[in-house]
Amino acid sequence: MELFTEGDPIADTKAPAGPIDRRWETRRFEAKLVNPANRRKMTVIVVGTGLAGGSAAATLAEQGYHVKSYCYQDSPRRAHSIAAQGGINAAKNYRNDGDSVHRLFYDTVKGGDFRSRESNVHRLAEVSVNIIDQCVAQGVPFAREYGGLLDTRSFGGAQVQRTFYARGQTGQQLLLGAYQALERQIGLGSVEMNARHEMLELVLVDGKARGIVVRDLVTGEISTEMADAVVLASGGYGNVFYLSTNAKGCNVTATWRAHRKGAYFANPCYTQIHPTCIPVSGDHQSKLTLMSESLRNDGRVWVPKAKGDDRSPKDIPEDDRDYYLERIYPSFGNLVPRDIASRAAKNVCDEGRGVGPTKLGVYLDFADAIHRLGRKAIEAKYGNLFEMYERITGEDPYEVPMRIYPAVHYTMGGLWVDYDLQSSIPGLFVIGEANFSDHGANRLGASALMQGLADGYFVLPTTIANYLASGPLDKVDASHPAAVEARTDVEDRIRRLLAVNGDRTVDSFHRELGQIMWEHCGMERSEAGLRKAIDEIRALRDQFWQRVKVSGTGEELNQSLEKAGRVADFFELAELMCIDALHREESCGGHFRAEHQTPDGEAQRDDDRFAYVAAWEFTATGEPSVLHKEDLKFEYVHPTQRSYK
Repeated sequence: MELFTEGDPIADTKAPAGPIDRRWETRRFEAKLVNPANRRKMTVIVVGTGLAGGSAAATLAEQGYHVKSYCYQDSPRRAHSIAAQGGINAAKNYRNDGDSVHRLFYDTVKGGDFRSRESNVHRLAEVSVNIIDQCVAQGVPFAREYGGLLDTRSFGGAQVQRTFYARGQTGQQLLLGAYQALERQIGLGSVEMNARHEMLELVLVDGKARGIVVRDLVTGEISTEMADAVVLASGGYGNVFYLSTNAKGCNVTATWRAHRKGAYFANPCYTQIHPTCIPVSGDHQSKLTLMSESLRNDGRVWVPKAKGDDRSPKDIPEDDRDYYLERIYPSFGNLVPRDIASRAAKNVCDEGRGVGPTKLGVYLDFADAIHRLGRKAIEAKYGNLFEMYERITGEDPYEVPMRIYPAVHYTMGGLWVDYDLQSSIPGLFVIGEANFSDHGANRLGASALMQGLADGYFVLPTTIANYLASGPLDKVDASHPAAVEARTDVEDRIRRLLAVNGDRTVDSFHRELGQIMWEHCGMERSEAGLRKAIDEIRALRDQFWQRVKVSGTGEELNQSLEKAGRVADFFELAELMCIDALHREESCGGHFRAEHQTPDGEAQRDDDRFAYVAAWEFTATGEPSVLHKEDLKFEYVHPTQRSYK
């Protein structure tokens, strides 16, 4: 049976023509406006309260819209954005080291291995300078130099210091800034906050997104919420691998439900493997822990030169160490992009030179930095990260090198959106990690926070007005036949999950699915492996619906039921990820096909055949998905073989 069929091409019709540095300004002027009196009559639903969702809800409410905000956490500030560590990029050029909006644009397109839209990326670089001003005005405590100026540091894929940071907890401080803005609007009555609610379905009326069906995770009550537009800011899908650096609750359900209703899913195979994570220690683990990329500013990555060298790192002299990133990539050294650093770590471990009990690890050594700068300086920069590492591993990184290994961290794929961040469903906007728009096949470090806040504070509030100004839309409520049908679908799905009453836990299925995905659709993929994975995923999915055990009822707090619904969606997503990876017969960024590499082991793109966005349309389960191609055009950054040597 064929895995997919090809449909009509798709295009982004919202990006203006003209010089790239004028396009966003042109779009802002051409976009229709909604006058303040009319905004008060309009309702917008925002799903997710991370950096993208929190900033969007606060800003839309500030503009006068009535906002309904939903999150499954017990507080908006527990969104996973709070876990981000290293920093946020902005083209401020405070260091006077040659940075500019154009250089950030260039680095991001190149870092994404020439698989992103130039217009979107340039807008992101432009808006980056406003984000820092916004956050400083909110009181975000960015690190400062001795004289009081904002400090910056380096991140992978750049040769300038453009990353603003708040020690090793930048995401936390930025999210608290957005959360304060959100709470202010909640207090004013402009935002209706609904914590502990999970979106389980999208409501379409006359082909437009007009609401969602949610479940109260405490009482189990199902309700239908209607609005004039819906914004998804629900994050990425890295937990399809089971083990990832994502919070355990992170899931794909909100975006997958929208996909099943007609929203195209773009580039699902583009997943980011972060090179600096604490290695897996055993089968008991349910998640992995990130060690910020910022550590590669001062830490040096190395392994023993000889295979099977089991000496303590302190006993291995310099001449017996291989600082392999510095050796292979002398221009960027330890600060190469994440996809390159991750594959290099895998390669040396595959050679038999890995370290630690499992031999799946490399050293990240701070001895030189401590000798050069002093322990106090390192503590000031990275103290909380060093403490976290010691608590988890029992090893003191001030005394012995950290052990790190790549792990799933971020997803560049997501729902397809146009320049206005609107999906293929009118009225459904998608922001932050939930969309595909800015990072191509590989995200540069410190750009996730930049994109989330750019979308929420600056882009969406302009573009959603253009859609709402085309109204007024007919008033609809939960009694509309489309809303009733959506709610019935949710209730039927819950009943079906509870009715299986099998003999295997949800977690056992999720873990097995993750192992299949990591083995065949992780750091390295092949045609044979991907075909095997598709067969195994389908067989495991059939088992899931025959043997999963979901105890309890739907009318109560039931975390087993919550996880079952999310894992059911992960099964369908996993199959699409493998199909996407199989059809893309090239290597680019985080998508590395073993059959397509240069003689020295680097990713080998095929620009003639694959310089496009793969936007997938859902068909009935078991039917071939439909591929729609959006051709990528490069006017300002011309594709070349990426080199960081």
